[in-house]
Amino acid sequence: MIINFSKMQGLGNDFVVIDAISQSINLTVEQICFFADRHFGIGCDQLLLIEKPLQENADFRYRIFNADGSEVGQCGNGARCFAKFVLDKQLTNKHEIVVDTLSGQLVLRMDERGLITVNMGIPKHQPDAIPLVMADESTLYNVNIDDNEVEFAALSIGNPHAVIRVDNVADAALETIGAAMERHPLFPERANIGFMQIIDRQSIKLRVYERGAGETLACGSGACAAVIAGIEQNLLDLDVGVSLPGGELQIRWLGRGHPVFMTGPAILVYEGRIEI
Repeated sequence: MIINFSKMQGLGNDFVVIDAISQSINLTVEQICFFADRHFGIGCDQLLLIEKPLQENADFRYRIFNADGSEVGQCGNGARCFAKFVLDKQLTNKHEIVVDTLSGQLVLRMDERGLITVNMGIPKHQPDAIPLVMADESTLYNVNIDDNEVEFAALSIGNPHAVIRVDNVADAALETIGAAMERHPLFPERANIGFMQIIDRQSIKLRVYERGAGETLACGSGACAAVIAGIEQNLLDLDVGVSLPGGELQIRWLGRGHPVFMTGPAILVYEGRIEI
């Protein structure tokens, strides 16, 4: 089977994007892992599928698969690449689209600068909605990792996130604490683990250990989660610039009950065909 694809990136978070409307696509976990393999396949953090919508008010269905083949409900950087892809491929002429995802609907909008704003939906803080194995909701939780007490915030942006505040992201223990927390029993569906350094009330630095992918150059939903956690702790204002290893995102959140908005770029790297 020959498949047409696009390689795209949002702040270095890279994707294989496949139009599953114009071509018949039914990938196995093994095939997704092959696409993601950086030595024998194409290489990507996630594979994105564009499909026909599930609901009448939606324009498309947006599906996300991690490098290990697991399907997840949210990827903010991928959503921006999704929006650019369907516009570039003339699958739509709209500059604002609604997409069905595993976690509900997203609204994506491209402006005249080529930047894409994603309405990431209303964050969820209740432990059972994250999901997080805790009896009661709290602004901060504690867990013991290798005899170290780790304090973290937790919430869902369509996928589970933990946010740990650090003095310097350059020294953050992603490969130890990040990897251990990503699979910790506290998170029955695993979690994305963000390490946040606050610069001032309008800016932070962030590194993220993503579930099923390890550390990536950028995580859009992780940026949203970090800013929300900072606002909840009264450490940040409502409009915050997030500096990730791959570049900059702007996050805006007005507080409980409101959706979070993420703005940033999306880039086409190349297009190709592959036989699997």
